[in-house]
Amino acid sequence: MSESTAESVHSPEAWRLKPVYGSRTLLAVLACFVFLIWSAPRVELDVLVRNVQEYVGSLGAGPDSSQIGRGLASIEDKMFPLVMDERTPLEAGGEPRAWPSRIEEVTRQETALNPETLQIETREIIERYRVQPFGYLLYVCGKMLQSIEMAIWASLFAMLASLALMPLAARNFTPHPVVRTAARSIVSLLRTIPELVSALFLVLLFGFGPVAGILALTLHSIGFLGKFYADDVETADIRPQEALTALGASRLTVLRLAVLPNVVPSFVALTLYVVDRNIRMATVIGIVGAGGIGQELKGRFDMLQYGHVGTILLVIFATVLALDAFASQVRRHLI
Repeated sequence: MSESTAESVHSPEAWRLKPVYGSRTLLAVLACFVFLIWSAPRVELDVLVRNVQEYVGSLGAGPDSSQIGRGLASIEDKMFPLVMDERTPLEAGGEPRAWPSRIEEVTRQETALNPETLQIETREIIERYRVQPFGYLLYVCGKMLQSIEMAIWASLFAMLASLALMPLAARNFTPHPVVRTAARSIVSLLRTIPELVSALFLVLLFGFGPVAGILALTLHSIGFLGKFYADDVETADIRPQEALTALGASRLTVLRLAVLPNVVPSFVALTLYVVDRNIRMATVIGIVGAGGIGQELKGRFDMLQYGHVGTILLVIFATVLALDAFASQVRRHLI
């Protein structure tokens, strides 16, 4: 070690820690703070604060004294109890009852004009229903299964398309910078368009049903997976790649033997996340007619049948919990 090197190592300047926050960082934080102050009234955060304060202050006075309290009381009154059974009206004379269904009679009063006496009279009307225990719950589970199928197919198509785009969008494997720019632009465009918007157009092309939903989820998932697959390839460990390149291996061989084994755990985690996200989004895009449980949710909500809506939300919540547990088990065994 030379004297100049030794002096530089033992000098106080060499052991001085760099400041964690510099002037640029402080200016960036200050700019963000100013932006938040400017943006708060534009997004009506004052309404949020006012409603929460009103609700907290009215906790002892009853639910009707605040907007949030009235909303919660309305949800509780209209959504509960949840509807689990399927009720089908029966004509006069009825139909034979099949197990495990049962026949229920409901008496209601009706006020109408009697054509003979020309007087307003109130009479009792007996309505008969066939009730199928847990029939509606089973129907909702079938719709939820369709949403899961849509998400799985969309994730599969997106994964295959993203694997094809991956070498074109990765800087270290693309054949030309123009090709990389084009591939990255396509991926960014697909990621920019929300699934709900693309589903609106795809419903016009393919009609109502799960096909439009599958394609909408596929397009957005390609935008997500294509970017992160390429990013992982670009940041993969360079040493195995250099070793194979020195032996004369082609780019495809380097990608197959040196890169993919290194990035497979990340690919698996990203793909599982996309599957989970697509299942949740499949329940949303159905609102515009793209199949799945979302169509049933929209229909029941429009008819103000909040008991049915509560059952649908319960099934969605249980499905997301089950899939999250399943994905955790898969990650534990594969990663």
